[in-house]
Amino acid sequence: MKNLLKENPNEINGYELLQKQLFLLEEAEGGFDQFTRSYNTFGVQRRPDNSLYFKEWAPAAEALFLTGDFNGWDKFSHRYTKKEFGKWELILPPKHDNSPAVDHNSKLKVVVHTKEGQRLYRISPWAKYVTREEKAVIYDWVHWDPPQPYIHIHPRPRKPTSLRIYESHVGIGSPEGKIASYNNFTTNVLPRIKDLGYNCIQLMAIMEHAYYASFGYQITSFFAASSRYGTPDELKQLIDVAHSMGIMVLLDVVHSHASKNTEDGLNRFDGSDSCFFHSPPRGVHSLWDSCLFNYSSWEVLRFLLSNLRWWMEEYHFDGFRFDGVTSMLYHHHGIGTGFTGDYSEYFGLQVDEDSLVYLMLANHILHTLYPDCITVAEDVSGMPALCRKVEEGGLGFDYRLAMAVPDKWIQILKELKDEDWNIGNIVHTLTNRRYGEKCIAYAESHDQALVGDKSLAFWLMDKEMYTNMSSLIPMTAIIDRGMQLHKMIRLITHGLGGEGYLNFMGNEFGHPEWLDFPREGNNQSYHYARRQFNLVDMDHLRYCQLYAFDRDMNRTEDKYGWLAAPPAFVSARHEEDKVIVFDRSNVLFIFNFHPSKSFQDYRVAVEAPGKYKIKLDSDAAQYGGHGRLDHNTEFFTQPEPFNGRSNSIQVNTYGITFCDL
Repeated sequence: MKNLLKENPNEINGYELLQKQLFLLEEAEGGFDQFTRSYNTFGVQRRPDNSLYFKEWAPAAEALFLTGDFNGWDKFSHRYTKKEFGKWELILPPKHDNSPAVDHNSKLKVVVHTKEGQRLYRISPWAKYVTREEKAVIYDWVHWDPPQPYIHIHPRPRKPTSLRIYESHVGIGSPEGKIASYNNFTTNVLPRIKDLGYNCIQLMAIMEHAYYASFGYQITSFFAASSRYGTPDELKQLIDVAHSMGIMVLLDVVHSHASKNTEDGLNRFDGSDSCFFHSPPRGVHSLWDSCLFNYSSWEVLRFLLSNLRWWMEEYHFDGFRFDGVTSMLYHHHGIGTGFTGDYSEYFGLQVDEDSLVYLMLANHILHTLYPDCITVAEDVSGMPALCRKVEEGGLGFDYRLAMAVPDKWIQILKELKDEDWNIGNIVHTLTNRRYGEKCIAYAESHDQALVGDKSLAFWLMDKEMYTNMSSLIPMTAIIDRGMQLHKMIRLITHGLGGEGYLNFMGNEFGHPEWLDFPREGNNQSYHYARRQFNLVDMDHLRYCQLYAFDRDMNRTEDKYGWLAAPPAFVSARHEEDKVIVFDRSNVLFIFNFHPSKSFQDYRVAVEAPGKYKIKLDSDAAQYGGHGRLDHNTEFFTQPEPFNGRSNSIQVNTYGITFCDL
């Protein structure tokens, strides 16, 4: 251990810097508990006497004023008082009838006067609700203080041992060509997720973003739930109903960068180019054309850590999927950089210590305050100890996304004929992860479906999905192959690829085509920005068969718990036969990926002796298979060691099929 730490001094340094930061928080703020509740003091707060207290951090400003509906948009009547450390305060006494001076749902703006004599109109960085009127370009800060705020009824579910995530986007959660609502998701999508056996939802594009086609990754208002889907209370109800179903809800949080918008974003809030962000060029992401946070700034830490706490406390989210972690971890942001796994790539001057410590701090605080909180890192670099506790020198995440797995499946389907599949390489990709660091495996996420690419089902079956998905006609060869491989790819990823599993909404039933949001390039069309759940509801179409397999796959995992078990033992990866065999959690998985060959009395290895029965079969008729296996058959082990296991059994396997004994 000493040698590892000696070779990688940043690992020790990170923990030492974390301890130093925690000490400073204790000294200056009385600890992280109050520090991370700064949303109770910044922005606008209604006091017990109904006076309103406004507070902002704008260190480069010369003066601040508040304007809005409440004062007839007078730009000079309500001036903030300057305090130390770049803070500004304003108190508005209640009206004569003792009601607050600013009405619920009325509009506000901060007027910033710069030292250069400019007058800028800004939205408070701490704004809880922002809206945009039809045909308008700029978002408006709307004072959200409902007389009867939503009260959560249901407790948070406990953290599951097996995590099965349904990655979702509220706006595309309907077959209709429009932006769908929080209420639609609650009523029409949540019951499907529950039926499918997923126990966690990852909600994308919730933090307000002015540009819909950014998929929610160009944030403009960090504390505001996107108003394009409905009100904050409707999002709270969505989460509450999910909790009533035993489903956790994670927020796709974007703290890696922010939109360059100024009038309705964070950029140049106080007129300077270095308020929340680094000055250019360090403060600009060259590929994303966005602003990069200054994680060494005390007030930026206050803002971001309070942002995490806000979503946990106000909306009752159960954790976060942190976007763009690779960009945060390195000064090069992963641009033009390949990662081979050599430790020199992860420990050196290229690592951004400030953001490393921020992520450690975020995870430490979240897991201390909320023991069942789940954090997931989107990191393509393979940073060691990303998912180890901060006390061990790790960054403290619970899971990392196994991002190489979907790329491998897309590469195979794009480039290789079935007979050329490299079975050993598939197994290597699915099992190549750092021991003791949990991974979320997935065959495809939203990334693989974006315009320029397409869903796995569309890669497999393409235009035939438009004409040949009816179960009233015989399957064509393309539909047959596509249906079987769609199920097998998902199941082998589920069983072998990690300690959690993720599916993007609609892909469980083989959603056709791709994702594309309305924009100038497609004439503002919503045609590809929707999920056609109506396809599943048509019994004569084969989409319901893929849906049924996905549902039963999750239910089988729920029963046997292979995601929570130690990594699988792979006993066969036969290149010529195209057969993969592994066991995990006392479940034996057998895959035959051969495009044409079937095998009778095929010997496979198994550790536990006894009787085995078929529990899940991709070839079953209800899943669009050919029903060639007798599910009443009992398989008895023979005390004949084989392929590294103590026992073996003989089975029948058919071309491109899977059975789980």
